[in-house]
This record gives sequence, structure tokens and C-alpha cells, in this order.
Amino acid sequence: MRELKLTPIKNGTVIDHIGNGLALEVLRIIGVRELDKDSTVSVALHVRSQKIGWKDIVKVENMELSPRKVNAIALLAPTATISIIRDFKVREKRPVDLPDRIAGVLPCPNVNCITNQREPVESEFEVARRRPVVLRCVYCERLVDDFRNPLA
Repeated sequence: MRELKLTPIKNGTVIDHIGNGLALEVLRIIGVRELDKDSTVSVALHVRSQKIGWKDIVKVENMELSPRKVNAIALLAPTATISIIRDFKVREKRPVDLPDRIAGVLPCPNVNCITNQREPVESEFEVARRRPVVLRCVYCERLVDDFRNPLA
């Protein structure tokens, strides 16, 4: 069996253990268009994993993720791990962790919610259930379990 190796990055972020087929959504969340043109981005789709069966991997050079982007990834890919790379070495590795409250990551689906009424109010949710994840809007109490467009 041949093995494909991804190019190491000097500094940046590796997002591993992304659910199979979700890497392109993760790329959208992290905003690869904002990157320096000389930054390497590697994407591996449908890779065998001991931990979750099949997974995707995203490696992004010269980028560390904001807490908001990590929260969005946690909603979409709760099994993901994030590694911070500095000087070609893993300096920090941690699983994504869903906080008790999430602000500004996804819109409330209730069109009548104050967050959708041209008011200067950012959407905010509290975690109602963790497995599977269900969020509750703190303003209108609408439950949300579809996270396909965080940070849209």
C-alpha cells in the first residue's frame, strides 16, 4: 500500500480528525482567501483513521485560528483536533471544545428573532445538549441542530 505524505509546514495550524467529507466546509470557515499567497494549504479527504474510521485533514501555513473559528469548527466537526505548528514542531495539540455559550458563529433560523431584525445584536446560543449538539438561542429560545453554515 502506498502512502501519501503531506508537505510539512513551518508555522501554522493542522486540523485533524475532521469528519469525513467536511474539510471543504472547514476551509470555508477558516477563510483561506485571507491567507498570504505564499502560504501552503493541504487538504486530505477520506483518510483512514483508527479513531473515527474515515477522516479529513486540513493543514494551513501561517495561520492560527481565532476562538470564534475554533467554535465554528467544533459545531461542524466535534471530533476534530487542532495542532499549532511552530518551527516545524507541534507546540500545542488539543481537541476542539464546545463552550457553554457561542456568539456570532451562526445565525438564528428564526426570522423574527431580534438578531435578524437589523438591530446591533449579535446572535448568541447556549448549548442545550452536547451529543448530538443542540443549541438554544438566548433571545428567542429557538433550538438549532443544523450547523452546515457556521460563520456564513
